[in-house]
Amino acid sequence: QVQLVESGGGLVQAGGSLRLSCAASGRTFTIYAMGWFRQAPGKEREFVAAINWSGGNTPYADSVKGRFTISRDNAKNTVYLQMNSLKPEDTAVYYCAADWAVVPTTSQYDYHYWGQGTQVTVSS
Repeated sequence: QVQLVESGGGLVQAGGSLRLSCAASGRTFTIYAMGWFRQAPGKEREFVAAINWSGGNTPYADSVKGRFTISRDNAKNTVYLQMNSLKPEDTAVYYCAADWAVVPTTSQYDYHYWGQGTQVTVSS
């Protein structure tokens, strides 16, 4: 089993920045792909960004491209999401996900491990 714990969420004004962290524990040697998803009230969970083991494959949702950056530190079993130029529409619960797949995908159904989520609220 793998446990994922997110941190770094909070309240920020539009245009501000936040960095989310997701620490993995347990059978972390089975993890290759990691990703971030988000869910706003009344909406479906949506893909934000993902990363493969080496960090060389990092797909992003069009809505965050150029503003968000995903990275990982394998020595710390941690993945990060640097969020800049935040907008009110970025307000959501952000979830970390992990899977043993080599290629990171954009579908939530391909990820087997999930964190509890961290709230990000962007005020206008």
